[in-house]
Amino acid sequence: MTTVETRDPRSAIVPYRVRFDESTPAGTIRTSVLLRYAQDAAWVHSEGLGYGRPWYAERGLAWLVRAVDLEVRREIETGTSVGVRTEVIGFRRILARRRTEVSVGPDVVAVLVTDWVLIDGRGAPTRIPPEFPRVFGIDEQTFAPTRVGGGPAPASREDGVAALDFVVRPHDLDPMAHVNNAVYLDYLEEAVALAPAGREALRQLPRRTRLEYVTAAGPGEAIRSVAWREGAARWAFRLLRTRDEGELARGDLAV
Repeated sequence: MTTVETRDPRSAIVPYRVRFDESTPAGTIRTSVLLRYAQDAAWVHSEGLGYGRPWYAERGLAWLVRAVDLEVRREIETGTSVGVRTEVIGFRRILARRRTEVSVGPDVVAVLVTDWVLIDGRGAPTRIPPEFPRVFGIDEQTFAPTRVGGGPAPASREDGVAALDFVVRPHDLDPMAHVNNAVYLDYLEEAVALAPAGREALRQLPRRTRLEYVTAAGPGEAIRSVAWREGAARWAFRLLRTRDEGELARGDLAV
């Protein structure tokens, strides 16, 4: 894979080609693949500046996605070559924010804003190394972390509510042994597609999806995804632990 670094150390451009296995039956990219591209491009950028996974492993540090805000402006067909530009746009005490643009030729077809939290070996949030703002070419900034509001999930027996019970599958897990952040978007779209008019909403453009990750889902965990319509053009989503209804993630989809 060729990486094109811009002159600005905050950003990098990484090329991808939409593979057959990354596509839907309609011959377009699965939405969650955009999150996978953004995640991978972020690591390519970090590695290019000398902060690869070994650097983090030696210090007992790791990044977790805390929230993502995704706008899809145009569908991307199987086999299309895209450029993924990732840029660090802000730091605060334990958080970093990246903006990722996915382009086909000169056209930006999707935009993601991702909030990452830095954790230590105990899994607790920890301060970002003081040199990072300088290395990534940006002053420390205060930004409002992405939050998904709304109340708890309604009972699945209510009209207009779609609920699905299942178990975390081995292929949902990443090297940190929990469900990868992109998989939660698959869960969201699967639940919305079961809700009244939800399948049609997933075909509309532009559409905006937000996810806030509350706590990690682990291997073999029994979970429930719930989606329901709120207003004419918004669907809400909650991912819950089956055993205690504890919230794992919350999200929404707007068209």
